[in-house]
Amino acid sequence: MTDAPKSLIADASQLQPVPFPIPGATPGGVTATLLNIDADRGLVTTIIHIAPGARIPAHYHNDGAEAHYVLEGDFINAGVTYGPGAFITHPKGTVHGPHASRGGARVLTLQTAYVDPARPDFHISE
Repeated sequence: MTDAPKSLIADASQLQPVPFPIPGATPGGVTATLLNIDADRGLVTTIIHIAPGARIPAHYHNDGAEAHYVLEGDFINAGVTYGPGAFITHPKGTVHGPHASRGGARVLTLQTAYVDPARPDFHISE
């Protein structure tokens, strides 16, 4: 019997957002609470904090699918505004965004592939 990876347990209330540079995004406009960036432990999970007026350009990911669950604020995806409770999915290779927020937003983001903030699988498409 092989050893399965141990479950990851994170208390998001105890974690602080960190700078999360996204190519083409509003400088300083996006931070992230990193809950899990190891795909071997399950879904890559972050809480993305979008500052009021910040924008992330339209883009796609080659390595995996992505989903967003709006925790608070207004999350704009491709010109459509979503509020708390909205759930949006994007299959891998599918262009999505641009993302933005008028008043600020916190968005739980799930990805099926490893995320390396230093070398993101993030391809601008605008």
